[in-house]
Amino acid sequence: VIGQDARALVMLFGAADQDVWEASARKLQFGSPICIMDAYLYPPARGREPLVTYVDARQPDGKPIDRASCVAALTRRKEAR
Repeated sequence: VIGQDARALVMLFGAADQDVWEASARKLQFGSPICIMDAYLYPPARGREPLVTYVDARQPDGKPIDRASCVAALTRRKEAR
């Protein structure tokens, strides 16, 4: 997930549940019954597409979850839709 652009995330997980822009930074949030993942995208250079530089994952109740497990759960979310 790190290093990917928004288009790649949408292809992997489906449409984001939240898409928030703040200046040149962007946060995409994806959720499932198993976890919620926030992907933070920042432009690597002027005029280039923002890329994921940080990922935060948690269970719906806020408890920690392994990021790789969350990515796997969100990938299955797209298949279920």
